[in-house]
Amino acid sequence: MADASGFRLPDGLAERARDISEGRVEVAAPRDASTVILLRDSPDGLLVYLLRRVSSMKFAPGAHVFPGGSVDRRDGDVTIGWAGPSPAEWGAAFGATETIARELVCAAVRETFEESGVLLAGPAEDAIVPDTSADDWEADREALLDRSSSLAELLARRGLVLRGDLLRPWAHWITPEIEERRYDTRFFVAALPEGQHARDVSTESDRVLWVRPGEAADAARRGDMPMLPPTLATLAELAAYGSVADVLAARRTISPRVPSARVVDEGVFLVMPEGVTL
Repeated sequence: MADASGFRLPDGLAERARDISEGRVEVAAPRDASTVILLRDSPDGLLVYLLRRVSSMKFAPGAHVFPGGSVDRRDGDVTIGWAGPSPAEWGAAFGATETIARELVCAAVRETFEESGVLLAGPAEDAIVPDTSADDWEADREALLDRSSSLAELLARRGLVLRGDLLRPWAHWITPEIEERRYDTRFFVAALPEGQHARDVSTESDRVLWVRPGEAADAARRGDMPMLPPTLATLAELAAYGSVADVLAARRTISPRVPSARVVDEGVFLVMPEGVTL
């Protein structure tokens, strides 16, 4: 529930916020992570792809999210075939080192494939894999999930290059200090490649849907679609765009956004960074 002070925190998080403010608990270090907002056009307008996390998840159970996850130590493999902006250019966009930027882009591609079956890669810098629904592709996806194969190994075996040019930088959110699990997450946007289909394949979700950003944001505000503030803020931003092309052409100035806890006599509240509208 929100009021003039922000969003009132539940008792557990409120207690942790007080512990942190009084020095009884150390703040967890955030892990680098990537999130990809898949987009497609429809007769009704721009659509985004969302997954609902299963209720058993330790982080954000039941929340509607975009595909994404933490960087894997093998995501920085320099042998990966690469198309599009260099790691240095991605680093400049996201305020990251070249090494971390490479990991973030690779994690974005890997996690999108793991959680939706969509692979942003192709046999050449100007080509894209047309379909990833066959059984052999599903075996590759599962090999990434169980870490028996890396993204670099998958791409090399299939003679593919990572199509980083299909991604655009969108935002940078860091989990507030009150959370025990924290993530330093860069948000990307990407159009659903022609011929590919996002599929309900993730074991971490129990529902997937394509939805207009404004409709999803309104549902979240009503309490019908639980989601974390960065997801809601992103949907609110995307609601201003009419097509995939408009989103991909948008000029973004990206800086870290970190919600904070405010401890007052009336309770403990989560406060959004300046300029963020939910």
